This record gives sequence, C-alpha cells and structure tokens, in this order.
Amino acid sequence: MERAIVHMDLDTFFVSCERKNNSELIGKPIIIGGGERGVVASCSYESRYFGVRSAMPIKMALKLCPEAKVMKGDMDLYSKMSHEVTEIIGEKVPLMEKASIDEFYLDLSGMDKFFGCYQWTQEIASSVTKETGLPISFALSNNKTVSKIGTGEAKPDGHMEIKEAMIRPFLNPLSVRKIPMVGAETYKLLSRIGIRTIRTLSEMPTDVLQKILGKNGLELWKKANGIDDTPIIPYSERKSISSEHTFSQDSIDIIKIKSLITGMAEQLANQLRAEKWLTSTIVVKIRYSNFDTETKQCRVSYTSADHTICKYALELFEKIYSRRMRIRLIGLKLTGLVHGEYQMNLFEDTQEMMSLYQSMDNIKNRFGKNAVGRASGFDFQSAVK
Repeated sequence: MERAIVHMDLDTFFVSCERKNNSELIGKPIIIGGGERGVVASCSYESRYFGVRSAMPIKMALKLCPEAKVMKGDMDLYSKMSHEVTEIIGEKVPLMEKASIDEFYLDLSGMDKFFGCYQWTQEIASSVTKETGLPISFALSNNKTVSKIGTGEAKPDGHMEIKEAMIRPFLNPLSVRKIPMVGAETYKLLSRIGIRTIRTLSEMPTDVLQKILGKNGLELWKKANGIDDTPIIPYSERKSISSEHTFSQDSIDIIKIKSLITGMAEQLANQLRAEKWLTSTIVVKIRYSNFDTETKQCRVSYTSADHTICKYALELFEKIYSRRMRIRLIGLKLTGLVHGEYQMNLFEDTQEMMSLYQSMDNIKNRFGKNAVGRASGFDFQSAVK
C-alpha cells in the first residue's frame, strides 16, 4: 500500500491570529517580536517582501521595513487557536502528528478507497479556515520530507499533490536549503563544493557525502532522492515536567535550598528547549520534616528561559516557606506546556540572551548536562552527580 502523508502548516500563524482579532491589520506589514533588542518571532508576507525573516533582530527588521507594525505577541491567544485547529484536524483523520504549534503531519494511507486523499485533505483545510478564520497550506505525497517541502512551495494559502512519479522532477530544481535538515552552516559547506540544487545533491556518491557530513550524509542523500520512511508519531500533549530533591538529612540551609531550586530551574529549562516546549505555569513544592506538604504556583508568559523560571521559582519559595521548619523535600514543576519550534520566549528575550542559551545548550549536549551552569545552581549539580 502506497503511503499518503500530508503536511499542513498554518500560514504566518501568529500574524493570522492577530489579524483575526483586529481586521485593521490585514494587508499591513506586521512583525511579531519583543522590543528593540529582541528578535522576530513571526512576520507577515508584506514585511517578508522587504527581506524580514524569523529570528532576525528587530532593529535589522525595522531598517529593512520601517513601516512595519511591531507587536509583542500573545502566546495565550496562539496556544488557544492552535488547540482549536488541533481538535478540528484530529477529529477528521486516523493518525495525526503535531510537529509544532502551527504544523501537522497526517497519515491517510489506505483512505483512498473511501475518499480521495487529496480531496479529503482539501476539505480538512477548508474546515480549519471556515471554523477558525486561519489560512492553512498543505501538500500531499508519500513521505514527510517531500510533503513538508511541498507545503513550503505552496504557501501562502496553497496546496499541492506530489505523486510518486513527480517527486524527483519536483525536487530536482529546488535549492538544497529547501530540505528541512539543511541549516545555514550545512548549506555553506555544500555550496563550497558546488552543491546548490537538490538534483546535484541527489547525484553525489554517498561515501563522499558521508566523508563531508558524517552520519548525516546518507540521510541527506535519501531526502534529496525523495526517500523518507519516518513514521507519523501519534499526537499527545505533554502536561508537565518536574524535578524533586529529597535531603539525606532535613535541612534549614536556605542558601543551599535556593541553590537547588536554581539548579532545578536550569535543568528543566534546558529540557524544555531540547524538546521544544514553552511553559506557562511554575509550581514549587516543599515537604517539611513532619511530612506536611505545601505547593504554590504562578502563571507566567510562555517561556523556556532559565532566568525567568529561576526568578519566579525563587519568589514562590520565599512566599511558601513560612514555618521556618526543617525541609525534607524541595520540588519544581513546569506545567501548561505548549509544544512549538520556538526554543525561547522570543517576545521577551534579547538576541544576546538567545545566543547565550544556545551556546550553553550546545555545550550541555556535547559534554553533559552539568558541563556548564550558574554558580548559584552548583549545589543541585553536585547533588545529582
């Protein structure tokens, strides 16, 4: 049975949500982001015309498009709209994967005998737009890579079907940058040896690509040839992540306890970014020596930044710790998670802060989670070794 894999992507999702709330924004160049030192989280096609792109510093974006309206963004609104779209799609398909806050993969394999897969997908997209007012693009092929590339080519508010016989002709003339796993550095490396189109990449000997790109060389060659057996991962929303520490001896050492909370916040924030989550609720738990347990929580703007989570976690501890008794256990939990590609709170954090966290995450991924961190969180790092 031939696979039928659909990739669906909400067009300029954040911008579309804002325009749904305020029709006066329609047709105007819009930038969603935070402050002059922040970065672009999303932008309208009107601003993209001038060269504005996601993750670009706001200052640079405004130089390219001075007339653009900069909006801070509302993750609560975006999360609500994403949930609505997820429910609409989930009710109509046998298998769905939610790849990000605005991106979905559907497996319609075998459904052709009941209803044409392409026609079915068109009706799903129409339902999304009709019920939410949000434009959505999609592409249908026999695998995730080709469908995702197809959606990118169909945007904005477009759709296409790429039958098996048309996969190579469709991919060949496109830039290698269209392949999802090709980032800026990989593109520079490939360009230096004359590989700029997918056709050229697909014709390269696999052993040469493996020498240049390591284990990713073969995978990249497969994608260039339209080969991708990656399955659809059924969607399930994670509710929370947490960390707890039980003292070997009940403690009243407040400095040490705050250090543990800081370390927990760092560890959980790193996990959020690695798994591409943002949290909206922070919960602190303490268990006293007499086993009485208390918790306190607060709502925050969606984030995965250490400094934000640390700040609120320590404030919660100050409020909850009132008995001045020895503590047996301290815990930190992050809930109200939103799954998305934004590994940081792009509406609040500066470009410098983003670069710092990206560097720290790279170090932790390479040398271990305790390789780098705040000095104030050292007690937690020592406790978990």
